[in-house]
Amino acid sequence: MYPKLDIYIDKIIHNAQYLRQECQKVGVELTVVTKVIRAMPEIVIPLRDAGVTSFGDSRMINIKRLRQSGIENPLYLIRIPMLSEVPSILEYADFVFVSELETLKRIVHTSGKKNTAVLFMIDVGDIREGVWFEQADRDLEQALKIAGPRLIGLGTNLGCFGGVLPDENNMRMLCEFGARYGLPTLSGGNSAALLLIEEGTLPEQINHYRVGEAVFLGTDVTRNRAVPGTDLDTFLLRAEIVELQTKPSVPVGEIGQDAFGRKPEFEDKGLRQKAIIAVGEQDIIASGLRPLDPKIIVLHASSDHTILDVTDSDQAYRVGDFLSFRLSYGALLRAMTSEYIFKNIVV
Repeated sequence: MYPKLDIYIDKIIHNAQYLRQECQKVGVELTVVTKVIRAMPEIVIPLRDAGVTSFGDSRMINIKRLRQSGIENPLYLIRIPMLSEVPSILEYADFVFVSELETLKRIVHTSGKKNTAVLFMIDVGDIREGVWFEQADRDLEQALKIAGPRLIGLGTNLGCFGGVLPDENNMRMLCEFGARYGLPTLSGGNSAALLLIEEGTLPEQINHYRVGEAVFLGTDVTRNRAVPGTDLDTFLLRAEIVELQTKPSVPVGEIGQDAFGRKPEFEDKGLRQKAIIAVGEQDIIASGLRPLDPKIIVLHASSDHTILDVTDSDQAYRVGDFLSFRLSYGALLRAMTSEYIFKNIVV
C-alpha cells in the first residue's frame, strides 16, 4: 500500500472545468493532455463526464487505453509520430501533429479505420519539434499538396526544451502562417501559454490549447508559478520513514559519483537528524518533492531511498510514520509511471 499517491479527483475536475471556461471566453478549445497520468481511466472518465470534450497524449499505448476504456471523445496524438505507429494512429487517433513530410505521406497514403486529421508543427523558437519557421513556407506548400483537406491546422510548442516562453510575438508568427495557407485550427500552446489568456494578449486567431500540467497540478513550471483559480492539492505522495538516525551532514571519505553519475555536494551543518523514506529515484524525482511539513529538507536520493533532514521540524517523527509531499510535474510523471507506487483515488 505504500508509498501511496492520493489522487483527488474533485480538485482535478475543478481545474479542468475552470481552465476550460477561461479558454472558452477567448474562443480557445481546451484539449486535456493525459500523459502525466498515463491516461489512467479512473481519472479520465470522470473528466469526460464533467464536460471535457477532447483528450491528448504523447503515447499511442495511452491513446489505445483510452479507446478501450470507452472514451469516444476526439483524441490527439501530440508527440510527432514514428512511422511504425501510423497503422495504430489510423486505428485510434482523430488528430495527429506531424513535422516531417515523409510521415505525412505515410499517414495520407495508408488506409485505416479513421481518416485522421493532421496539424503541421512549426518551430517558432524553442528548437524542439516542428519545421524551423524560416523554412516553414517550403514545407507547408508541400504538406498541402500531400494532405489536401486532411491538413486542418498548425501547431507549435514552447517552453519544453529551449525554455522559450509563449508571447504575443511568437503566437502572431503562427497566426501569419495560418492565414497565409488558410488553415483554420491554430494550436498555440500548453500550460505555459495560459498567461496570455490571463493577460489578454493572446491573438484571437489562436483557437486551440493542449494543457496537462495546469489541469493536474495547477502549476506552470516554465514560470515557476501557480495558475490562478486552480487547486494545487490534486496529488499527495505519502511515504513511510524506515530509518531515523543522527548523522554528520558531510560524508566521511573521498567523494566520488553517486549511483546515477552525479557528484553530490554537502554543507557542513554538524550533526543532523536524518530520516530515510522508502521511495527513491526509480519512483520519483527527489528534487520535485515538496514536503507538507515546511521544516523538512529533501537532501538526496538513491534508487530506493530518499534522505531528509528533519532536525528543525516541530514534529517528533518516529520510524513507521508517514510523510506527505506535493509533487512537481516531473516527479508526478515518474510517480504515475512507477508500478511501485500505489495509486489511491480519493472521492
